Amino acid sequence: MALPVALQLYTLRDEMQADFEGTLKKVKEMGYAGVEFAGLFGKTAAEIKALCAENGLEPISAHVPLDDMVADPEGVLGVYAEIGCKYVVVPYITEERRPGSDGWEKTIADIRAVSQKAKELGMIMLYHNHDFEFKKIDGKYALDILYDSIPADLLQTEIDTCWVNVGGEDPAAYVKKYTGRAPVVHLKDFVMKGKGGKLYELIGIDEEDDTAEEDSFSFAPVGNGCQDLPAILEASVAAGAAWVVVEQDRPAKGQTPLQSAEIGRENLKKLGW
Repeated sequence: MALPVALQLYTLRDEMQADFEGTLKKVKEMGYAGVEFAGLFGKTAAEIKALCAENGLEPISAHVPLDDMVADPEGVLGVYAEIGCKYVVVPYITEERRPGSDGWEKTIADIRAVSQKAKELGMIMLYHNHDFEFKKIDGKYALDILYDSIPADLLQTEIDTCWVNVGGEDPAAYVKKYTGRAPVVHLKDFVMKGKGGKLYELIGIDEEDDTAEEDSFSFAPVGNGCQDLPAILEASVAAGAAWVVVEQDRPAKGQTPLQSAEIGRENLKKLGW
């Protein structure tokens, strides 16, 4: 059973900035059924809702900075409720909030609070992992601690399968681990030729890594990298996911973001998705 496929629009952030409406049209033409937002580019909720309807795209979810939601939960989350998003996502946490820092417990408390507000507005909060949540605290991954600390009726998962792999775990198995709590799964592919790499520089975040080998890590269109895509898709269905979302933080060498997004969608079509 194939699930509907959405595109995380962070993949096309420059294109969205330059031509919001035209880019949505191209996303639909590629064969995507929905979109996940990462910024609204000055558009109102009403404008975005209308453009999604006009292009036949479901606005399934949005990545929203945690600090923005904490600062104004009603105002910020209310915009996405008006757009019609079913899910809203904590996309990333900064170093001072991460596992092992003094801010980790506050991060959990803040996520719990904004998750409660999202529920009140008729949405479900998700958490989008990277690899740093695979730090162990008292023998348990911080990511699992987060999900153990906040009940499933408030917080569910958006497993990013690339970062699970980079974190040292099997992506398909990790998706299945959260069966019943994994409504949206991120499909992301990559190639890794050596050890290390400035992984976060590739997603626009500068973090030093002096162990990096040049070109050791690079993103690839879904289906063109090292991920076991059939196993991940099967796991998504088995876990009860409602959507899979293609995300590519940077295009492959020699490709535009639009080309990478289209190749990923075509590879999924070849698998019956």
